[in-house]
Amino acid sequence: MAVADRNNGDNRPRAWQRMLSGRRLDLLEPSPLDVEIEDIAHGLARVARWNGQTRGDHAFSVAQHSILVLEIFSGALGETDPANQLTCLLHDAPEYVIGDMISPFKAVMGGDYKVIEERLQAAIHMRFSLPAATPVRLKQKIKKADTIAAFFEATALAGFSEAEARKFFGRPQGISPDSLPLAPWPAALAQKNFLKRFRLLEEALSGARVR
Repeated sequence: MAVADRNNGDNRPRAWQRMLSGRRLDLLEPSPLDVEIEDIAHGLARVARWNGQTRGDHAFSVAQHSILVLEIFSGALGETDPANQLTCLLHDAPEYVIGDMISPFKAVMGGDYKVIEERLQAAIHMRFSLPAATPVRLKQKIKKADTIAAFFEATALAGFSEAEARKFFGRPQGISPDSLPLAPWPAALAQKNFLKRFRLLEEALSGARVR
């Protein structure tokens, strides 16, 4: 049963979440003004990939996954544009609010979940001066990096056999997992590393815009 928000004086369900920054983010009509990178980094560093069903002393966080995808995107796939790299780093950013639902559950949930996710993504993009909607080709390239990351996570961390992972994600060609950050980080380190990558890209993007 939905819990009414006592502050709005009516019986509407509460549709916002208070962040540690003090921001109050409306899930149905998210404003870019209520999005803070510190909240995103904090949240993603504490959201577990694979519903926490991974090997290691720490959960493999969405923050670390985002860095893994970025490394594949900018390394193996050769993307050097800082705006595109920032879009890649933030590709799962809505999960700081709605969590990381595994793909089978997303398929069952259907349209409403996707609408909320897309609104949050648009607000996040606008907050950091990116296009509200990711261009199709860029989205496809990020998805390719994401799928490669999923294969390596599945086999190294989530207990998938290589044959099973190949069935769902395909087998990456010409990419070695040896230099990729697949050993799960503690939440504080994942948060720090995510913020560091964001700041570096923000600086690079600022310099590119000045030129």
